[in-house]
Amino acid sequence: MRNILEVSDLCVSYGKVEALSNASIKVGEGQIVTVIGPNGAGKTTMLSAIIGLLGSRGTVNFDGRLETTPDVEHLVACGMSLVPEKRELFGEMSVEDNLELGAFHRYRNGDRRYRETMAEVYEIFPRLKERRTQMAGTLSGGERQMLAVGRALMAKPKLLMLDEPSLGLAPLITREIFRIIAELRRRGVSILLVEQNARAALAVADYAYVLETGAVAMEGPAAALRDDPRVIDTYLGLGGKHQDMLAA
Repeated sequence: MRNILEVSDLCVSYGKVEALSNASIKVGEGQIVTVIGPNGAGKTTMLSAIIGLLGSRGTVNFDGRLETTPDVEHLVACGMSLVPEKRELFGEMSVEDNLELGAFHRYRNGDRRYRETMAEVYEIFPRLKERRTQMAGTLSGGERQMLAVGRALMAKPKLLMLDEPSLGLAPLITREIFRIIAELRRRGVSILLVEQNARAALAVADYAYVLETGAVAMEGPAAALRDDPRVIDTYLGLGGKHQDMLAA
């Protein structure tokens, strides 16, 4: 399988504190790869460094292009999209206007087919179509997450990076979000998923990495990690029944 993303020896420091230490991960084309780990492990830092929002050392090879100093504008233009944990929507703009902003780079480069993409986004998220004239700030938490993912899809990304997509969502909405993530893979989107809900993430992913104190502690096929006693004891034991429900 061709890798759409290869990250090698990625390091990020905040002053004298190293938040990410020699982290190396790969995402194959059409795969869902998840990074799980406790709060403060460096998961969000990793995504921010990969897309160039944070300064880093190491290399990022995206779609065959080697980036020793990742630049966010360049990587977005090349097909990398990040849905941040806080979603970063424009609350006083309509759902449809937020979606159109996601196609900004395509429009600037002369691509006027974003309306076709919007129709695809509405097919995936029928609720957004129902609320297309509604202000984004009035949406529910689940709807805001759908809009954030939909906006990222408007750029026609080769790689979609999702930072804690289930954060703060009710169990039923969480299940819907993970069903949508699986549907995106079926449509050919490669996904790098950072998620604290380890059970749900491992249920949907093809491959997984466990990040602890800024370093990759374990990796392997998601199904194998789901059955690994160390992962079960550390991440799947507490609240297991609740997470089982979210992963169903």
